Amino acid sequence: MKEPISLTSDDPIIASLNFRPYRSMVKRGVFSFSPAKNEPQTKQISTPWGAQLIAKNGDMLVFELDQPNDVWPVDAEIFDASYMMLEPGVCIKRAVTLLVPLTDVTEGDADRMVAVNTLEGVETVRAGDFYLAKGVKGEIWAYPLEKANEIMRPAE
Repeated sequence: MKEPISLTSDDPIIASLNFRPYRSMVKRGVFSFSPAKNEPQTKQISTPWGAQLIAKNGDMLVFELDQPNDVWPVDAEIFDASYMMLEPGVCIKRAVTLLVPLTDVTEGDADRMVAVNTLEGVETVRAGDFYLAKGVKGEIWAYPLEKANEIMRPAE
């Protein structure tokens, strides 16, 4: 088996990819990860798509309203730049998310594994099941293809 392709946000291939803007109009739940001073200041999070990410004190934990136990961490600064609170505990993403099929990185090989270095850790995913997403500060992450097809709409 081939080693996974490793991607970072400053990888030269990122600039060559044809990202397209998408919007999500889905309301999501959110709460702050705010451990007490005597508690661990980081927490390992198992995402709904199987990645193991690290939430740090102050990160926002976001979830689909119908799946409150399936959270993923978002850096607080990036959350402020890309989400809008609708009411306490409920938000919507206001920023455009740039997406490109992850198979564009693997030259069409849907079965090739890709290790995406996010702000919260490394997500190793099968290229054919994910988009590569780029956010408001150039951060990257793997975005599940099935989820994108359900809730994302082209912003053009």
